[in-house]
Amino acid sequence: MDRIYERFHQLARATSTSFVRYKYSEIDWKSRMLGLVGPRGVGKTTLFLQYIKLNLDPRDTLYVSADNMYFADHSLVDLADGFSKRGGKHLFVDEIHKYANWSRELKQIFDTYPDVQVLFTGSSLLDIYKGTADLSRRAPIYEMQGLSFREYLGMFHGIDVPAYSLERILAHEAMLPGMAHSLPLFAEYLRQGYYPFGQDAAFGLELEQVINQTMENDIPQYAGMNASTGRKLKQLLAVVAKSVPFKPVMQKLADVIGVSRNHLADYLLYIERAGLIAQLRDTTGGIRGLGKVDKIYIDNPNLIYALGGENVNIGNIRETFFYNQLRVRQDVLSSRHADFQIGQRIFEIGGKNKGQRQISTAAEGYVVKDDIEVGYGNVIPLWNFGLNY
Repeated sequence: MDRIYERFHQLARATSTSFVRYKYSEIDWKSRMLGLVGPRGVGKTTLFLQYIKLNLDPRDTLYVSADNMYFADHSLVDLADGFSKRGGKHLFVDEIHKYANWSRELKQIFDTYPDVQVLFTGSSLLDIYKGTADLSRRAPIYEMQGLSFREYLGMFHGIDVPAYSLERILAHEAMLPGMAHSLPLFAEYLRQGYYPFGQDAAFGLELEQVINQTMENDIPQYAGMNASTGRKLKQLLAVVAKSVPFKPVMQKLADVIGVSRNHLADYLLYIERAGLIAQLRDTTGGIRGLGKVDKIYIDNPNLIYALGGENVNIGNIRETFFYNQLRVRQDVLSSRHADFQIGQRIFEIGGKNKGQRQISTAAEGYVVKDDIEVGYGNVIPLWNFGLNY
Protein backbone atom coordinates (compact mmCIF):
# COMPACT_ATOMS: atom_id res chain seq x y z
CA MET A 1 0.00 0.00 0.00
CA ASP A 2 2.80 2.44 0.80
CA ARG A 3 4.29 1.97 -2.66
CA ILE A 4 0.88 2.71 -4.22
CA TYR A 5 0.75 6.02 -2.35
CA GLU A 6 4.33 6.82 -3.34
CA ARG A 7 3.60 6.16 -7.01
CA PHE A 8 0.42 8.24 -6.84
CA HIS A 9 2.27 11.26 -5.45
CA GLN A 10 4.99 10.94 -8.10
CA LEU A 11 2.41 10.98 -10.88
CA ALA A 12 0.48 13.89 -9.35
CA ARG A 13 3.63 16.02 -9.04
CA ALA A 14 4.50 15.35 -12.68
CA THR A 15 1.02 16.24 -13.97
CA SER A 16 0.61 19.68 -15.52
CA THR A 17 -2.65 21.55 -14.98
CA SER A 18 -1.96 24.30 -17.51
CA PHE A 19 -4.46 22.82 -19.96
CA VAL A 20 -7.48 20.63 -19.22
CA ARG A 21 -9.61 18.69 -21.68
CA TYR A 22 -13.17 19.47 -22.77
CA LYS A 23 -14.60 16.63 -20.68
CA TYR A 24 -13.39 18.09 -17.39
CA SER A 25 -16.29 20.55 -17.09
CA GLU A 26 -18.92 18.01 -18.21
CA ILE A 27 -18.35 15.42 -15.47
CA ASP A 28 -20.36 15.46 -12.25
CA TRP A 29 -17.35 14.94 -10.03
CA LYS A 30 -19.56 14.66 -6.93
CA SER A 31 -21.08 11.32 -7.99
CA ARG A 32 -20.36 8.55 -5.49
CA MET A 33 -19.13 6.40 -8.36
CA LEU A 34 -18.42 7.24 -11.99
CA GLY A 35 -16.52 5.91 -14.97
CA LEU A 36 -14.54 7.67 -17.69
CA VAL A 37 -14.03 5.62 -20.84
CA GLY A 38 -12.48 6.17 -24.24
CA PRO A 39 -9.94 4.74 -26.67
CA ARG A 40 -6.38 4.13 -25.59
CA GLY A 41 -4.18 7.21 -25.46
CA VAL A 42 -6.76 10.02 -25.36
CA GLY A 43 -5.78 11.36 -21.91
CA LYS A 44 -8.15 9.83 -19.35
CA THR A 45 -5.44 9.23 -16.73
CA THR A 46 -4.18 12.81 -17.02
CA LEU A 47 -7.71 14.17 -16.60
CA PHE A 48 -8.15 12.25 -13.34
CA LEU A 49 -4.77 13.36 -12.00
CA GLN A 50 -5.53 16.98 -12.92
CA TYR A 51 -8.82 16.85 -11.04
CA ILE A 52 -7.07 15.42 -7.99
CA LYS A 53 -4.35 18.05 -8.12
CA LEU A 54 -6.76 20.96 -8.54
CA ASN A 55 -9.51 19.93 -6.13
CA LEU A 56 -8.67 17.22 -3.60
CA ASP A 57 -6.61 16.74 -0.46
CA PRO A 58 -3.89 14.14 -1.16
CA ARG A 59 -4.19 12.93 2.42
CA ASP A 60 -7.62 11.37 1.80
CA THR A 61 -7.18 10.59 -1.92
CA LEU A 62 -5.59 7.64 -3.73
CA TYR A 63 -4.92 6.87 -7.38
CA VAL A 64 -3.92 3.36 -8.50
CA SER A 65 -3.73 1.51 -11.80
CA ALA A 66 -5.56 -1.81 -11.92
CA ASP A 67 -2.46 -3.55 -13.32
CA ASN A 68 -0.43 -2.64 -10.19
CA MET A 69 1.44 -5.59 -8.65
CA TYR A 70 -0.52 -5.02 -5.44
CA PHE A 71 -3.43 -6.85 -7.08
CA ALA A 72 -1.38 -10.00 -7.57
CA ASP A 73 -2.37 -11.02 -4.04
CA HIS A 74 -4.96 -8.41 -3.04
CA SER A 75 -8.41 -7.54 -4.32
CA LEU A 76 -10.03 -4.21 -5.11
CA VAL A 77 -12.19 -4.75 -2.05
CA ASP A 78 -9.02 -5.24 0.04
CA LEU A 79 -7.70 -1.93 -1.27
CA ALA A 80 -10.97 -0.11 -0.55
CA ASP A 81 -11.13 -1.59 2.94
CA GLY A 82 -7.60 -0.53 3.83
CA PHE A 83 -8.13 2.88 2.23
CA SER A 84 -11.35 3.45 4.16
CA LYS A 85 -9.71 2.50 7.47
CA ARG A 86 -7.02 5.15 6.80
CA GLY A 87 -9.73 7.78 6.44
CA GLY A 88 -9.73 7.70 2.64
CA LYS A 89 -12.54 9.43 0.77
CA HIS A 90 -11.66 9.50 -2.97
CA LEU A 91 -10.40 6.34 -4.69
CA PHE A 92 -9.36 6.56 -8.35
CA VAL A 93 -8.78 3.28 -10.21
CA ASP A 94 -7.19 3.52 -13.65
CA GLU A 95 -7.48 0.90 -16.45
CA ILE A 96 -10.19 -0.95 -14.53
CA HIS A 97 -10.76 -3.41 -17.37
CA LYS A 98 -7.38 -5.00 -16.58
CA TYR A 99 -8.83 -6.32 -13.32
CA ALA A 100 -10.94 -9.49 -13.53
CA ASN A 101 -14.52 -9.22 -12.22
CA TRP A 102 -14.06 -5.50 -11.67
CA SER A 103 -17.74 -4.60 -11.94
CA ARG A 104 -18.86 -6.99 -9.22
CA GLU A 105 -16.20 -5.74 -6.81
CA LEU A 106 -17.01 -2.10 -7.54
CA LYS A 107 -20.65 -2.85 -6.76
CA GLN A 108 -19.56 -4.44 -3.47
CA ILE A 109 -17.41 -1.42 -2.61
CA PHE A 110 -20.29 0.94 -3.45
CA ASP A 111 -22.64 -0.97 -1.14
CA THR A 112 -20.15 -1.58 1.70
CA TYR A 113 -18.19 1.68 1.94
CA PRO A 114 -20.66 4.57 1.56
CA ASP A 115 -18.04 7.15 2.57
CA VAL A 116 -15.65 6.20 -0.23
CA GLN A 117 -16.10 7.80 -3.64
CA VAL A 118 -14.85 5.57 -6.46
CA LEU A 119 -13.88 6.90 -9.90
CA PHE A 120 -12.51 4.61 -12.60
CA THR A 121 -11.24 4.73 -16.15
CA GLY A 122 -11.25 2.11 -18.86
CA SER A 123 -9.54 2.11 -22.23
CA SER A 124 -11.43 -0.94 -23.41
CA LEU A 125 -14.92 0.39 -24.07
CA LEU A 126 -15.95 -3.16 -24.82
CA ASP A 127 -15.35 -4.42 -21.30
CA ILE A 128 -16.77 -1.28 -19.73
CA TYR A 129 -20.06 -1.58 -21.59
CA LYS A 130 -20.23 -5.23 -20.64
CA GLY A 131 -19.45 -4.55 -16.98
CA THR A 132 -21.75 -1.60 -16.39
CA ALA A 133 -24.75 -3.92 -16.44
CA ASP A 134 -23.64 -5.10 -12.99
CA LEU A 135 -23.39 -1.50 -11.77
CA SER A 136 -26.84 -0.60 -13.13
CA ARG A 137 -27.69 2.94 -11.99
CA ARG A 138 -24.82 3.33 -9.53
CA ALA A 139 -22.21 4.73 -11.91
CA PRO A 140 -22.72 7.20 -14.75
CA ILE A 141 -20.29 6.51 -17.61
CA TYR A 142 -18.67 9.40 -19.49
CA GLU A 143 -17.03 8.92 -22.87
CA MET A 144 -14.05 11.00 -23.98
CA GLN A 145 -12.41 11.17 -27.39
CA GLY A 146 -9.14 12.66 -28.59
CA LEU A 147 -8.17 16.31 -29.01
CA SER A 148 -10.27 18.62 -31.12
CA PHE A 149 -8.41 21.05 -33.37
CA ARG A 150 -9.27 23.73 -30.76
CA GLU A 151 -7.74 21.66 -27.94
CA TYR A 152 -4.68 20.88 -30.02
CA LEU A 153 -4.08 24.62 -30.53
CA GLY A 154 -4.35 25.24 -26.81
CA MET A 155 -2.32 22.26 -25.63
CA PHE A 156 0.56 22.38 -28.10
CA HIS A 157 0.69 25.99 -29.30
CA GLY A 158 -0.70 28.00 -26.38
CA ILE A 159 -3.45 29.46 -28.56
CA ASP A 160 -6.56 29.99 -26.43
CA VAL A 161 -9.70 29.54 -28.53
CA PRO A 162 -13.27 29.20 -27.16
CA ALA A 163 -15.49 26.35 -28.26
CA TYR A 164 -18.08 27.35 -30.85
CA SER A 165 -21.52 25.80 -31.24
CA LEU A 166 -22.52 24.46 -34.64
CA GLU A 167 -24.89 27.40 -35.06
CA ARG A 168 -22.09 29.92 -34.47
CA ILE A 169 -19.78 28.07 -36.87
CA LEU A 170 -22.44 28.16 -39.60
CA ALA A 171 -22.91 31.89 -38.91
CA HIS A 172 -19.19 32.47 -39.65
CA GLU A 173 -18.39 33.45 -36.06
CA ALA A 174 -15.57 30.94 -35.54
CA MET A 175 -12.13 32.51 -35.58
CA LEU A 176 -8.59 32.12 -34.27
CA PRO A 177 -7.57 35.30 -32.43
CA GLY A 178 -4.19 36.71 -33.40
CA MET A 179 -3.59 34.13 -36.14
CA ALA A 180 -3.19 35.21 -39.74
CA HIS A 181 -3.16 31.67 -41.16
CA SER A 182 -4.84 28.55 -39.81
CA LEU A 183 -4.10 26.01 -42.55
CA PRO A 184 -0.48 25.07 -41.68
CA LEU A 185 -1.43 24.14 -38.10
CA PHE A 186 -4.58 22.41 -39.35
CA ALA A 187 -2.49 20.22 -41.65
CA GLU A 188 -0.23 19.35 -38.71
CA TYR A 189 -3.25 18.48 -36.57
CA LEU A 190 -4.59 16.08 -39.19
CA ARG A 191 -1.30 14.16 -39.14
CA GLN A 192 -0.52 14.06 -35.44
CA GLY A 193 -2.73 16.33 -33.38
CA TYR A 194 -5.59 14.10 -32.23
CA TYR A 195 -3.69 12.34 -29.44
CA PRO A 196 -2.19 14.14 -26.42
CA PHE A 197 1.13 12.40 -27.12
CA GLY A 198 1.20 13.86 -30.65
CA GLN A 199 4.30 15.97 -29.99
CA ASP A 200 6.37 13.02 -28.74
CA ALA A 201 9.40 12.16 -30.85
CA ALA A 202 8.21 8.55 -30.96
CA PHE A 203 4.61 9.44 -31.86
CA GLY A 204 4.44 7.01 -34.78
CA LEU A 205 5.67 4.11 -32.66
CA GLU A 206 3.36 5.00 -29.77
CA LEU A 207 0.33 5.16 -32.06
CA GLU A 208 1.27 1.83 -33.61
CA GLN A 209 1.35 0.36 -30.09
CA VAL A 210 -2.13 1.75 -29.40
CA ILE A 211 -3.42 0.03 -32.54
CA ASN A 212 -1.69 -3.27 -31.79
CA GLN A 213 -2.74 -3.40 -28.14
CA THR A 214 -6.33 -2.71 -29.12
CA MET A 215 -6.47 -5.24 -31.95
CA GLU A 216 -4.33 -7.98 -30.43
CA ASN A 217 -5.36 -7.74 -26.76
CA ASP A 218 -8.45 -5.69 -25.98
CA ILE A 219 -10.84 -7.02 -28.61
CA PRO A 220 -9.76 -10.70 -28.61
CA GLN A 221 -9.82 -10.75 -24.79
CA TYR A 222 -13.32 -9.30 -24.72
CA ALA A 223 -14.72 -11.53 -27.45
CA GLY A 224 -12.86 -14.73 -26.54
CA MET A 225 -11.14 -14.86 -29.92
CA ASN A 226 -8.13 -16.95 -30.86
CA ALA A 227 -4.99 -15.47 -32.40
CA SER A 228 -6.03 -16.24 -35.98
CA THR A 229 -9.31 -14.36 -35.58
CA GLY A 230 -7.40 -11.44 -34.09
CA ARG A 231 -5.26 -11.34 -37.23
CA LYS A 232 -8.42 -11.25 -39.35
CA LEU A 233 -9.55 -8.20 -37.40
CA LYS A 234 -6.31 -6.42 -38.31
CA GLN A 235 -6.87 -7.43 -41.93
CA LEU A 236 -10.38 -5.97 -41.71
CA LEU A 237 -8.98 -2.70 -40.34
CA ALA A 238 -6.45 -2.56 -43.18
CA VAL A 239 -9.23 -2.96 -45.77
CA VAL A 240 -11.18 -0.07 -44.23
CA ALA A 241 -8.02 2.07 -44.00
CA LYS A 242 -7.54 1.91 -47.76
CA SER A 243 -11.12 2.98 -48.44
CA VAL A 244 -12.27 6.40 -49.64
CA PRO A 245 -14.43 5.93 -47.45
CA PHE A 246 -15.61 2.34 -47.33
CA LYS A 247 -19.18 1.50 -48.33
CA PRO A 248 -19.64 -1.97 -46.86
CA VAL A 249 -20.86 -4.84 -48.99
CA MET A 250 -20.93 -7.38 -46.21
CA GLN A 251 -20.68 -10.63 -48.14
CA LYS A 252 -17.85 -9.35 -50.31
CA LEU A 253 -15.99 -8.04 -47.27
CA ALA A 254 -16.48 -11.32 -45.42
CA ASP A 255 -15.07 -13.23 -48.42
CA VAL A 256 -12.00 -10.97 -48.62
CA ILE A 257 -10.92 -11.57 -45.03
CA GLY A 258 -12.23 -15.14 -44.79
CA VAL A 259 -14.86 -14.89 -42.06
CA SER A 260 -18.55 -15.66 -41.84
CA ARG A 261 -20.83 -12.83 -42.86
CA ASN A 262 -22.86 -13.57 -39.73
CA HIS A 263 -19.88 -12.54 -37.57
CA LEU A 264 -18.79 -9.53 -39.59
CA ALA A 265 -21.19 -6.97 -38.10
CA ASP A 266 -20.07 -7.98 -34.60
CA TYR A 267 -16.39 -7.63 -35.54
CA LEU A 268 -16.99 -4.15 -36.96
CA LEU A 269 -18.88 -3.11 -33.82
CA TYR A 270 -16.01 -4.38 -31.63
CA ILE A 271 -13.49 -2.30 -33.61
CA GLU A 272 -15.79 0.73 -33.47
CA ARG A 273 -16.27 0.56 -29.72
CA ALA A 274 -12.54 0.17 -29.28
CA GLY A 275 -12.09 3.52 -31.02
CA LEU A 276 -10.43 2.52 -34.29
CA ILE A 277 -13.29 2.91 -36.77
CA ALA A 278 -16.51 4.92 -36.95
CA GLN A 279 -19.64 3.63 -38.68
CA LEU A 280 -21.93 6.22 -40.25
CA ARG A 281 -25.56 5.17 -39.98
CA ASP A 282 -28.73 6.28 -41.67
CA THR A 283 -30.78 6.88 -38.52
CA THR A 284 -30.18 8.38 -35.08
CA GLY A 285 -28.55 6.46 -32.28
CA GLY A 286 -24.84 7.15 -32.45
CA ILE A 287 -22.32 4.42 -31.71
CA ARG A 288 -24.95 2.03 -30.36
CA GLY A 289 -27.62 2.96 -32.88
CA LEU A 290 -29.72 0.48 -34.80
CA GLY A 291 -29.58 2.24 -38.14
CA LYS A 292 -28.16 0.64 -41.27
CA VAL A 293 -24.43 1.28 -41.70
CA ASP A 294 -23.92 3.39 -44.80
CA LYS A 295 -20.16 4.09 -44.62
CA ILE A 296 -17.24 2.98 -42.49
CA TYR A 297 -14.46 5.41 -41.62
CA ILE A 298 -11.22 5.04 -39.75
CA ASP A 299 -11.87 6.80 -36.44
CA ASN A 300 -9.65 9.88 -36.94
CA PRO A 301 -7.18 11.30 -39.50
CA ASN A 302 -4.09 10.47 -37.39
CA LEU A 303 -4.99 6.80 -37.64
CA ILE A 304 -5.45 7.07 -41.42
CA TYR A 305 -1.93 8.44 -41.83
CA ALA A 306 -0.55 5.80 -39.45
CA LEU A 307 -2.21 2.95 -41.33
CA GLY A 308 -1.90 4.28 -44.87
CA GLY A 309 1.34 6.25 -44.81
CA GLU A 310 1.53 8.70 -47.69
CA ASN A 311 -0.94 6.70 -49.78
CA VAL A 312 -4.01 8.32 -48.26
CA ASN A 313 -6.97 9.86 -50.00
CA ILE A 314 -7.44 13.52 -49.05
CA GLY A 315 -11.19 13.26 -49.54
CA ASN A 316 -11.26 10.47 -46.96
CA ILE A 317 -9.21 12.61 -44.56
CA ARG A 318 -11.64 15.52 -44.91
CA GLU A 319 -14.78 13.47 -44.34
CA THR A 320 -13.20 11.61 -41.44
CA PHE A 321 -12.23 14.87 -39.73
CA PHE A 322 -15.73 16.33 -40.10
CA TYR A 323 -17.45 13.22 -38.75
CA ASN A 324 -14.94 12.78 -35.92
CA GLN A 325 -15.25 16.36 -34.66
CA LEU A 326 -19.00 16.86 -35.03
CA ARG A 327 -20.16 13.57 -33.49
CA VAL A 328 -19.17 14.77 -29.99
CA ARG A 329 -21.99 17.33 -29.88
CA GLN A 330 -24.37 16.22 -32.65
CA ASP A 331 -26.02 13.13 -34.11
CA VAL A 332 -24.28 12.90 -37.48
CA LEU A 333 -26.07 10.74 -40.05
CA SER A 334 -25.59 9.75 -43.65
CA SER A 335 -27.41 11.80 -46.27
CA ARG A 336 -29.03 10.57 -49.45
CA HIS A 337 -28.00 13.75 -51.28
CA ALA A 338 -24.66 14.79 -49.72
CA ASP A 339 -22.01 13.44 -47.37
CA PHE A 340 -23.65 14.08 -43.99
CA GLN A 341 -26.86 15.18 -42.35
CA ILE A 342 -27.29 16.85 -38.94
CA GLY A 343 -30.93 17.49 -38.14
CA GLN A 344 -32.42 19.06 -41.27
CA ARG A 345 -29.08 20.40 -42.48
CA ILE A 346 -26.94 18.59 -45.05
CA PHE A 347 -23.21 18.98 -45.60
CA GLU A 348 -21.04 18.26 -48.62
CA ILE A 349 -17.31 18.04 -47.92
CA GLY A 350 -14.57 18.84 -50.44
CA GLY A 351 -11.62 20.94 -51.53
CA LYS A 352 -11.60 24.63 -52.40
CA ASN A 353 -13.13 23.98 -55.84
CA LYS A 354 -16.11 22.00 -54.52
CA GLY A 355 -19.37 23.09 -56.12
CA GLN A 356 -22.97 23.35 -54.93
CA ARG A 357 -24.54 20.61 -57.08
CA GLN A 358 -25.08 18.00 -54.33
CA ILE A 359 -26.93 20.45 -52.08
CA SER A 360 -28.76 22.42 -54.77
CA THR A 361 -32.19 21.08 -53.78
CA ALA A 362 -31.64 21.19 -50.00
CA ALA A 363 -33.69 23.47 -47.78
CA GLU A 364 -30.53 24.12 -45.75
CA GLY A 365 -27.30 22.87 -47.27
CA TYR A 366 -23.66 23.75 -46.71
CA VAL A 367 -20.47 23.20 -48.68
CA VAL A 368 -17.57 22.51 -46.32
CA LYS A 369 -14.28 23.36 -48.06
CA ASP A 370 -10.75 22.45 -47.16
CA ASP A 371 -7.84 24.73 -48.17
CA ILE A 372 -9.75 27.95 -47.50
CA GLU A 373 -9.36 30.13 -44.42
CA VAL A 374 -12.50 32.28 -44.60
CA GLY A 375 -16.07 31.27 -45.44
CA TYR A 376 -18.97 33.10 -47.06
CA GLY A 377 -22.67 32.39 -47.50
CA ASN A 378 -23.21 28.65 -47.17
CA VAL A 379 -19.51 27.88 -47.68
CA ILE A 380 -17.72 27.01 -44.42
CA PRO A 381 -13.98 26.30 -43.99
CA LEU A 382 -13.39 22.71 -42.89
CA TRP A 383 -11.07 23.70 -40.03
CA ASN A 384 -13.89 25.70 -38.39
CA PHE A 385 -15.57 22.45 -37.34
CA GLY A 386 -12.54 21.58 -35.24
CA LEU A 387 -13.57 24.32 -32.81
CA ASN A 388 -16.84 22.59 -31.85
CA TYR A 389 -15.56 21.13 -28.54
